[in-house]
Order: sequence, then structure tokens, then C-alpha cells
Amino acid sequence: MSISRRNFLKTTAAATAAAAVGISVPEEAQAAAKAEQADWRWDKAACRFCGTGCGIMLATKNGRIVAVKGDPAAPVNRGLNCIKGYFNAKIMYGADRLTQPLLRVGADGKFDKHGKFKPVSWQRAFDEMEAAAKKALKASGPEGVAVFSSGQYTVMEGYAAQKMMKGGFRSNAIDPNARHCMASAVVGFYQTFGIDEPSGCYDDIELTDTVISWGSNMAEMHPILWSRVSDRKLTDPDRVKVVNISTYRTRSSDLADMEIIFSPSTDLALWNYVAHEIVFNHPEAIDWDFIKKHIVFTAGPVNIGYGMRRKGEKSLKDGKYSAKEMETVSHEMEKKVSAKEAPALAPYGYKEGDVMKNTGGTLKHWHISFEEYKKSLEPFTLDYVAKIAKGDPNEPIEQFKEKLKKLAALYIEKDRKVVSFWTMGMNQHTRGTWVNTLSYNVHFMLNKQAKPGSGAFSLTGQPSACGTAREVGTFAHRLPADLMVKNPKHRKKTEAKWQIPEGTLNPVGNQHIMKIHRDIEDGVVKFAWINVCNPYQDSANANHWIKAARELDNFIVCSDGYPGISAKVSDLILPTAMIYEKWGAYGNAERRTQHWRQQVLPVGDSMSDTWQWVEFSKRFTVKDLWGPYTLRNGKKLADVREQAKKMGYKDDTTMYEILYANDRAKKYKIDLNSFPQKGYDNSECLGDSRNVKGSDGKVFKGYGFMIHQYLFEEYAWFGRGHGHDLADFVTYHKVRGLKWPVVDGKETQWRFNSKYDPYAKKAGTGDFAFYGPLAKKLLQGSLTGPDKSKGKLALKNKAKIFARPYMDPPEMPDSNYDTWLCTGRVLEHWHSGTMTMRVPELYRAVPEALCYMNPKDAKEKGFKNGQLIWVESRRGKVKARVETRGRNRPSQGLVFVPWFDEKVFINKVCLDATCPMSKQTDYKKCAVKLYKA
Repeated sequence: MSISRRNFLKTTAAATAAAAVGISVPEEAQAAAKAEQADWRWDKAACRFCGTGCGIMLATKNGRIVAVKGDPAAPVNRGLNCIKGYFNAKIMYGADRLTQPLLRVGADGKFDKHGKFKPVSWQRAFDEMEAAAKKALKASGPEGVAVFSSGQYTVMEGYAAQKMMKGGFRSNAIDPNARHCMASAVVGFYQTFGIDEPSGCYDDIELTDTVISWGSNMAEMHPILWSRVSDRKLTDPDRVKVVNISTYRTRSSDLADMEIIFSPSTDLALWNYVAHEIVFNHPEAIDWDFIKKHIVFTAGPVNIGYGMRRKGEKSLKDGKYSAKEMETVSHEMEKKVSAKEAPALAPYGYKEGDVMKNTGGTLKHWHISFEEYKKSLEPFTLDYVAKIAKGDPNEPIEQFKEKLKKLAALYIEKDRKVVSFWTMGMNQHTRGTWVNTLSYNVHFMLNKQAKPGSGAFSLTGQPSACGTAREVGTFAHRLPADLMVKNPKHRKKTEAKWQIPEGTLNPVGNQHIMKIHRDIEDGVVKFAWINVCNPYQDSANANHWIKAARELDNFIVCSDGYPGISAKVSDLILPTAMIYEKWGAYGNAERRTQHWRQQVLPVGDSMSDTWQWVEFSKRFTVKDLWGPYTLRNGKKLADVREQAKKMGYKDDTTMYEILYANDRAKKYKIDLNSFPQKGYDNSECLGDSRNVKGSDGKVFKGYGFMIHQYLFEEYAWFGRGHGHDLADFVTYHKVRGLKWPVVDGKETQWRFNSKYDPYAKKAGTGDFAFYGPLAKKLLQGSLTGPDKSKGKLALKNKAKIFARPYMDPPEMPDSNYDTWLCTGRVLEHWHSGTMTMRVPELYRAVPEALCYMNPKDAKEKGFKNGQLIWVESRRGKVKARVETRGRNRPSQGLVFVPWFDEKVFINKVCLDATCPMSKQTDYKKCAVKLYKA
């Protein structure tokens, strides 16, 4: 048989695709595929992109990945990938891949903040980092050393970074870009359940009758899950209903039986309307037996601000914010209650025109009676909610009301199973924590939570935002397995496991990702290291942070595979091994943990983030880091050096010896004759044929022990026996992931349900046990506040229903800035486009970010399709091309601009307001004006 290589590959791809969907393949094609793949090595891995957690199969040949296909054995995607997933290999082979460290230097070869990038050795790179970090510690203490971390870290990378930051530098200024994507969901879980992560799983899709998507364009953001939703709908089209609730029309609207377009922020009102319908018009639907056994009613303060800068902060006093910016920032301190929100706030003691003095975000809440909760719902009648929430000005109000009634009816219908999905629409919200908790209210009252086919379910956005940001605890305020830095018992437990002196860990964990940016601008943070993210492109109000990074006395390091905006802003760039050039693990949105092996050697002199952290730790000793410090709030960190000596450490003992290369670590042996190590590279543990010269200037020969296994197993120890149980390292290499808690080798599909969850069964409280331990002892009170004279109630094994009103966001369209701006992603590109824009096929498919606009708005403003216009806010402006016929179809008064394109740098325009409780940025709403460029 004669066949060209091009046709060979085409035939092979066709044969593989056909086999995946069960189509018979001609013998000639089968033979061609078999011959072409004869010397390929296939192995399983997890997809690099979103939090869905799809499994893929990778083929390698001659040290290069040559093919990718969906893993038919993977339970998440069952052999199917989305368009990004099929290009997992190509993201590593872009033409401008970084291959060596680059430092800004002057003509004399010395570091110069305003110099040009020149190649340097790894040794020189670490020399500069060491000097800069020590300078920052001297100037600002632990609060001066910060890390922009990531929900795209592998589990081992995140754990390695956390150990050095919190155990070594004693700094909690490490926070992931996951703060931008799921922090509100996390605080919602903590407040509602007392423990993080969803109770359900993806199997709910095949078991439910109703899928309701709240602010989540699943068709593009979670296409594999949407394919499962589509399959479920088409399997039983009459019974199964799909509802898309959004601020603009998307591809998810096309499958939906009903679409509800709401005005930004009024999803709070929509959830309260459904609850109002249940409580006032269908009280028979409330499962009081379930409520009395398992649920309590709660409330919290409403004057919590918007997570912006507060009066007295240095950069505000220094005049770094313009008068236009201050029009919005001033609302952080106080605001006037509007006519729109006044009815919702009336039960809390406010009326239209009142000046609400804001005190900043708080997690405090207290127990209230059902009657108080009912009082909070009184304003949310059909008429009021329809009036404030209708998002399409051209939709008749009566039609909108009918949709709201149908929505409530779907939830209330007795034997109808309902799953509520959401992502950034609810999470990126100045009241993101509130709206997350409101979702559980409805499901709890109807006893449609933590049951097969029913539940409220947050679809987290990044590949390991669950596994690394949340479970590992790479947030400023967290430690592994839901432990908290402010809790002395949690710190003590962590210190004992890490074998560091008691009192080492810093109890103040308030430097979330936006505060790190603000602390750089205020001159507090002097050393910042960027890992697996692009914070100077992905943070709202970006002009401020870029100016601070470039103009102030600081040192910014960026570890990346490509020169994105953050790399260009930095002083030192480190070339970083990408996903399949290292061993790793991710945790996805249904609690599924997956591992993979290193498939190929890194490109150039790239090394993994784990290696970079471990090498950096060699530069710091007990004497350097464990002396006394005074924090900004006056709290003192004790000098623990004498205590360290009693533990057998010396002044010159390095953090490498303590945190990574200790006796516990060295027990994890290299064994190239056994699974899973046999036949696979391991650049960190053994070095490799590239002979990279490491941090000491010598060829790096490896650590000589299985550091990946050590890091994973030590981290996993924190959760075992505590409702976060993970399987062992080797097991994960045999399976396609397992949903934790994994008890006696068995994964858990539905948490808190005694039939499926061994921890719920063990509690002995009947069919359910909401066993999360956090915030389970509350004061009692009313909607307007707690009554401290009544004492606290213990709420063991119970979950909470919260009273939360509708409130306006801090910035809304007005006569000067008359249009809503919303941002987000598109199917073809991942986040800031750093990887996907290097894939020719994906770049050609969507080469630039467009300004999606309603045709009527374009006509009224005199814009033509494809025309360049300015999109301007109080903070900045960008040029973008008008698109009136695209996949995203806004109603009049709103435009959508995705953020993947650094040339259309939309985050210069966005507002850095956050949910004051979760600190998650609200990218979904700010006010802009549009005009011809």
C-alpha cells in the first residue's frame, strides 16, 4: 500500500475519531493507522485547560508529543475532547517558547529595572532573586514577599510553593488566580456547609430532569459537560428541560427550552423570587422534616462595601486615583440607597435615600428564625423582581413574568429533579458569596440537594482550582484540607507535620490577589513571583498594577512558557516546563483527582515550577528567615531560631533540607523498574540528557528521591480521616481519577448523603449529615443584627439557609457611561491566550477579541460591523472591532468583550471591585461609553 505521510496522518486521525464514536473503520484505514502508530507510546493524562477534568491520551515519539485524543476510559469525557483539548500538544511548541532565563540588565551587565532583557544562567537568576527577596524581607518583613499563584499549578507545585512561602518565608502573601474564578463559590460552601467543594458530581446530568444554567455559558466554557447535557435533553426531550439564565444570549441559549435575560446583578433578586414563590405561594412544597433535622436559618450584615480600596490607604492619599475613578471608589466607604434596591433592603432597616456607611467585608453571620427569613423574602414579588431584573429592554414585561413563573414551577414541581449549574456569572460578582448561598436556599427548602440528579453545583473554571488552590490551600488564608492560617490549632497541626518550630506560621492571611497588587502599588510588597498565571493581564484595572510594577522599587519575577504581558512587565523571566514535561496531578470541579507522568523532556533549559521552588529554598537558612518580625497590624511573629536548634536544625540549615529533602522525603525511592516510574523521564528527581546547569552553576543531576510522591503523600495526609480522603500516589496512576473522599478504595459520588458518603453515614443523623466543621456555633438574632445576650447555638451536622437581599453594584450605567460591559472567554481560547494564541489553528479560528454588540445599539451609535471603536470606562480605554452577528448576542445596553487578546487589553477598562467576603473580582459588570476610533 502506497500512502503519503500527510494522508497517513489524516487516515490515522479519521480512524481514531471513528473508533471513538463507534463507527466501523475500513480495513485499509485500520492498517494505515496501526502502521503509523507502531512506535508511538500512548499514556493517559488530564487536559491542560478548564476545570471539567477531561482525560486525554498522549502519543510520544522521539521525545516529542505527536498526537492527542480523548481517553475513552475517562468517565468525565468518555473519549470526547473540545477543540482546545485536541490541541494539548501544540501549546508546548510555539515559535516564541521561552528557553532560558532573561534578566533586565544595563550596559554594564548588572540588573537594571529599566534595562533590556538579556539571557542569564539559572545560577545568576537565583542570585538576583535571593538578593531581591532578602531586600524585601528587610524592608517589609514577610508581607513584602508575595506570590501570584494559580489554579493551574499541579498539586505538587502548589504544595511546594506553599511550604516555602508559609513555612519558610512565613508569608501568607500567596494567592491564586483562582481567587478570580471561584472564591465566591468557596465562601458560599464554607458558610453553607462548613466545608468546601460540591456535594454532587457530573453523573447528575444523566440523572436529572432539569438543567438550569445561571450565568454560565456551558456550551463554550464547559463544552464536554454541555455535550452531556445535550445528550440528556435529546434522550428525553419532552421530560427534560433546559433553562439558560444570562445577561446576554450565548450558544447555550440554542439548546434551552427557555432563556431568561436579566439585568446585571439582579440574579440575587431572581433567586429570592423563587424562594418567595416557595414560601408564600407553595408552602406545601417545603420539606419541613428535612429542614427541621438538617437546616438552620441565618443572616449577616448588608453594609459590607464592594471590596475596593478604602479611605486612608496610601495610594488613595497619594492621589494615584483620578477624580473619575473616585466616583466609583467612594462607594466603598458609603452609598445612598437607590429606589431600585430600597424595597429589598427594607426588612434590614433601610429606605430609599438613606446613606449606608460601609464597614468592609465580613464573614460574620448569625442564627435567625424562619419568620425572620420569610420577612426577608416579602419584597421579592413577581412584579418587583420583573421590574428590576428584566435585562432585554425590548422584551414585553408580561412575557418576562411568565418565564419567571415557569422557572419557579420547574424548581417546585414535586417529583422533578433539578440541577443548578453556574460559573463566573455568579462568582464574579460584588455579592458573589451571597448569590452562591441563595442557590442552596431553594434546593434545601425542596430537599433537592446532595441527591442523585438534584443539587446546586458550582462548575469551577481552572484545571486544578479545586485540587491545588482549594484542597492544597494556596490561598492567603488557607492551609491544606480546609485548615486556616488564623486558627492556632490548624497552624500547630501543620507545623508538626512540616517539622518546623511551633509559632513559625503567620496567623494573618489577608493578602489576597487584589491586595497583593495594591500592596505593590503602596510600596509594601517589594518582591513578587508569578507562577502559572498572567496577573498583569488577568487583573481588573490593570493600568494601575502595571505602572506600579514598572515604576516602583520592587523586583517582579515571572515563571512562564511564553512571553505574555506579565513576563514583559517583569524584571526576571524564568523558562518553565509545561504540562506534560513534568509529573503532575490536578483536582477538578467534581472532586476528581487525576495524575499523569512526565511524557517528554522540557524545551530548552526550562524547568518545572516545583524545581524552581525547591532550588530557591536552598538559598535561605534558619538564620535568614525565622527571626522576629512585626506585621503591619502590630502582631508579632516570634523568633523561632532557638526552638529550631532544639529540633536539631542549625543556623545554616537550609529550607531545602527542612521542607523538601528531609528524612521523610528520602524514603520515597527512585525505582525505574517498577510502575509508575518505569519507562518515564523524571527531570526533577534524576536530571535528564539536556544537562541543564542548575542554581549552583553545575549540571543538575536530580534530587535522588521521588519528590513528586513525597509532596503528594504529605499533602494527602492532611485530609485523610477528615472528609478529604485521597487515594495513594500509585493508585492514581492506575485509574482515571477518583472523587474524594476516597474511603477503603471507594470514591464518593454524593457527599452529605448517608447512602453514598461514609462520613455522613458515620454521623448517624439520618439520611443526611452536613458535617463540615467551620462556623457551626452561631449567635442568635434578627435580620438587623445579632443579640449577644442570647448566647450561641451549636449547629453540628447542619447546613444553613441565608437571608440575602438584592443590592446594586457599585458602578452602573449613567448619562456619561451609558453601557454595561461584560467580559469572559470564548470556546477557542484559554484565559489570557498565552498558550492557545500560539496554536495556529486556534489563532486562525479566533485571531482577535471582538466587541459583541446589539445591532440596534450599533445603528444608533453609527457603528458598522467590523469597525474599530473605543470602549472607555473611568479607568481606561481600548480599541475593539464591532461584531453584531456573532455567537454572543447582547440585548441593547450591554456589550461583551472577551479578555484572551492582549492587543484588546480589556482589563484596563474593568473595575477591580470584589465580593467583600470572598475577595473575588467582578469582571461581569462595569459602565463604559462607546465611540468611533
